[in-house]
Amino acid sequence: MVEDELALFDKSINEFAEKFRNSLSDNPSQVLGLRDAFRDSIRELSEKLSLKLKEEERMVEMFLEYQNQLCKQNKLIQEKKDNLLKMVDAVKGKKQELEVLTANIRDLKEEYSRKKETISTANKANEEKLKRLQKSADMYRDCLGLEIRKVHGDKLQFIFTSIDPKNPESPYMFSLSLNEARDYEVSDCSPHLECLAEFQEKVRKTNNFSAFLANVRKAFIATVYN
Repeated sequence: MVEDELALFDKSINEFAEKFRNSLSDNPSQVLGLRDAFRDSIRELSEKLSLKLKEEERMVEMFLEYQNQLCKQNKLIQEKKDNLLKMVDAVKGKKQELEVLTANIRDLKEEYSRKKETISTANKANEEKLKRLQKSADMYRDCLGLEIRKVHGDKLQFIFTSIDPKNPESPYMFSLSLNEARDYEVSDCSPHLECLAEFQEKVRKTNNFSAFLANVRKAFIATVYN
């Protein structure tokens, strides 16, 4: 808009110069009138230009203020965007942690299930083993008059009855343990048996414990009849 005013100003000057040339032959009063008119035009145009310049300055100031506000808004938007991205990253991190935790829980459940099944199987096997041991113990007690007790020192005490027909309740006993080499160790035999050391060596070699018990019982019976 300032350029338009300047163009208008140039046009006015040119028009005035043309009139001035054409009126040089006129009387002096007409020249003075033209001069006054030109001065008035210049003053009016200057006032208009001054107003226009002030308006332009205000427009520039408003534009700069708008640009400043826009920069602030852009900065605020960027900060919100950055915060949002951080929140998204945090949510993704929590999601990954949750997935890892879920996987760990699933693995623990599977491991617990396997161990539970293993324990259950072992318990069943132990129950069956205990039943067989109890059955064997009952058989030993009923057929051989044998009672087995756990005594001090991690020893098992084997007590035979029904050895002496005259006194069937009379106990014949010995103790059994495992030495550091994990071999059978017989002790505390009552009454004493000379052949017990031989039986001990034999059961260490053959690991036939039933035969060992049968031989010990026969040896106790032999002491009665001898």
